[in-house]
Amino acid sequence: MSAEYDIAETLDVKGASCPMPVVKTKGAIDDLAPGEILEVLATDAGSMSDIDGWAAGTEGVELVAQEEGDDVYKHYVRKTE
Repeated sequence: MSAEYDIAETLDVKGASCPMPVVKTKGAIDDLAPGEILEVLATDAGSMSDIDGWAAGTEGVELVAQEEGDDVYKHYVRKTE
């Protein structure tokens, strides 16, 4: 079951390991307008804590949800400002 969000852009970082998912997420978020949501698809289990920690410590972004699927981790990040 997948959560339904109004996703502005999907970032595929499958196969990338730390710190690339966070680096690429930051770059993609910078291109979004406030209120838009970025969906990040990753295969690195560490991305769950990495993206959570990055969002918690970063002004202007909010981690809306994370989903752990079959070999794919989905992260939904909203740009708040």
